[in-house]
Amino acid sequence: MEPIEIGLYVSVGLLVLVVLGMRVAFAAGLAGLVGLIWIFWSKKGFDPAEFDWALTVAVKTAGQVPHSKVASQALSLIPTFILIGYLAYYAGLTKALFTAAKRWIAWVPGGMAVATIFATAGFAAVSGASIATSAVFARIAIPEMLAVGYNKRFAAGVVAAGGTLASLIPPSAILVIYAIIVEQDVGKLLLAGFIPGLFSAIVYAALIIGMALTIKDFGPAVGGFTWKERFQSLPAASPILIVVLTIVLFVYNPFGGEAWGTPTEGGAIGAFVVFLMALYNGMKWKEFKGALLETAKLAVMIFTIIWGVLIYVRFLGFADLPGAFSDWLTSLTMSPMMILVCILLAYAVLGMFMDAIGMMLLTLPVVYPAVMALNGGEAVTAAESTFGMSGPMCAIWFGILVVKMAEFCLITPPIGLNCFVVAGVRDDLTVQDVFKGVTPFFVADAVTIGLLVAFPAIVLWLPSLA
Repeated sequence: MEPIEIGLYVSVGLLVLVVLGMRVAFAAGLAGLVGLIWIFWSKKGFDPAEFDWALTVAVKTAGQVPHSKVASQALSLIPTFILIGYLAYYAGLTKALFTAAKRWIAWVPGGMAVATIFATAGFAAVSGASIATSAVFARIAIPEMLAVGYNKRFAAGVVAAGGTLASLIPPSAILVIYAIIVEQDVGKLLLAGFIPGLFSAIVYAALIIGMALTIKDFGPAVGGFTWKERFQSLPAASPILIVVLTIVLFVYNPFGGEAWGTPTEGGAIGAFVVFLMALYNGMKWKEFKGALLETAKLAVMIFTIIWGVLIYVRFLGFADLPGAFSDWLTSLTMSPMMILVCILLAYAVLGMFMDAIGMMLLTLPVVYPAVMALNGGEAVTAAESTFGMSGPMCAIWFGILVVKMAEFCLITPPIGLNCFVVAGVRDDLTVQDVFKGVTPFFVADAVTIGLLVAFPAIVLWLPSLA
């Protein structure tokens, strides 16, 4: 049996395990180990006497993966980015952000919901986790929206959709994971997320305003705030800007020359700055301990998924499935752009059954080389490329598209994690309520993804300056 055939059988088996409910980390690790045993044993003609040898080699190969791949400086960004978000909550930045957004934006139609979207976007700039963003604003924003007459389902949908912005707006743990998988510059990918993340927030806001203008008693504008009150709300929210500038300046030196530091150093300093703010605002030991525990839980979950999936990825390398898939995709008679659209649609379907991180880790080792091949290869110039951009720029563009699809998957049934988080925080909401409330935002995400595909400059302008 050829290695490619083994790769196909094992991959199908992996999908079956995931659909049956096994956690992605364990399903991927088991599938990878079984695949490695199968491939090594096939090299010995499936001789029963050689099975122990195949098992030993497969276990050693799989055992080397977690440490060799995870002992990476870039991965240390993940816990620091998550910690920034939890510390920002205890520093009171979330409440301050929402208050400022409410006073400055709530006068527009659907104003309280629009304010929630931009407040979550601001918090996303200091939080690397969509789940944490949704949980925090479910406590803060939903009661305020209900108080002015919003439907509870739509209010929950606004928070769940707004929480997804943390996947794109740096510091983003998912962008870091993508950069590590495809071996691209973490700093440029983080920069690339700013404008698409803000663009997504604007599209969400436009959707809400449109609904408020066309649906009677949808969501009233909230006025009555004086200019003095508006300006008084800014100082408490301004630390967000300090943290963002700290991280950005370590990634990209706006004055030219070398960057002032690495993204890892920027993340660590950003976490320290937020820690000082939290202490200044009265954070107690119990709250600090809670932030550390929540950070550890989420970071361990992400690292466990990475460990399991990397074993499967090692097996894919032995099976040569990525190369075979690239050859097959480039041989299709469809236009490359249509193939890319089909890949994004496949992500939308796959995201209904898998979490965002697991979906990316499982698919990118196969899909990423194929997309790069469609563009002409990783070393291609913009003039010779299919999509009109160089290999490194194509990697960044595709990364933002994939992360945006991962955002989409965070709110799609049946396992949209953000919807489960919002329902878990609010006793008066069921998961079904949140899924119904978030439905209009599917349209907004589809529009955003379409525009990012049609106009790559939205993604590439900022990283092209670095």
